[in-house]
Amino acid sequence: MAKEAHPRILIVDDEEAVQKLLAFPLQKEGYEVVVASDGQEALDLFDDQHFDLVVLDIMMPRVDGMEVCRRLRAVSTVPIVMLTAKADEFDKVLGLEIGADDYITKDRLSLREFRSRIRAQLRRAEMARQAQLRPGDLISVDGLEIDLLKRTVTVHGERVNLTYIEFELLRTMAAHPGRVYSRQLLLQLAWGDSEYRDERTVDVHIRHLREKIEADPRNPQYIFTVRNIGYKFRET
Repeated sequence: MAKEAHPRILIVDDEEAVQKLLAFPLQKEGYEVVVASDGQEALDLFDDQHFDLVVLDIMMPRVDGMEVCRRLRAVSTVPIVMLTAKADEFDKVLGLEIGADDYITKDRLSLREFRSRIRAQLRRAEMARQAQLRPGDLISVDGLEIDLLKRTVTVHGERVNLTYIEFELLRTMAAHPGRVYSRQLLLQLAWGDSEYRDERTVDVHIRHLREKIEADPRNPQYIFTVRNIGYKFRET
């Protein structure tokens, strides 16, 4: 019987001390860890090797983390966890906007939280890989079509490019029209858990999702806000 491969994680940070700090607990968990010291090295490694998850610092030489995230997301749905030294909302929101799946602030870093988030992202990605979807599975509502097998979305015949998390949120809600989902439940379903996560993360993704699929994001026709609770997809 072939030996089961351990998840491979790419850690990208220009500080060797941070590389070691993050690599050690992951290696103890049995993950295979590869490190890169700048954005270009990370892109080169990703082109040559398979990785199950990428931990990506924002401020790096040669190619910064935001640009690396954009390039990786253009070719892969690999989970990306951003590292930021700043606590301001701008970096976090921008990171989510360009396709990051999660973010961690270095000045508040807890290794226990870090391991938990990595496990959750890997578990979510594995669940997606193992999901058995029948050919032809299609959700179609008033010009919006969601192909569950191909993971594609079109609005009135025009293809819409969604991030992994945006698609998961849309697929989850559209599969049960009219059902109200709390922010905490959406965190659990899309990210794998809700521990350590700010519920406003869901709001950021929903806002960008609406900008992509709604004719008027301020007057949505597909995804509705349920005040003080969360969101729901329109009833057909």
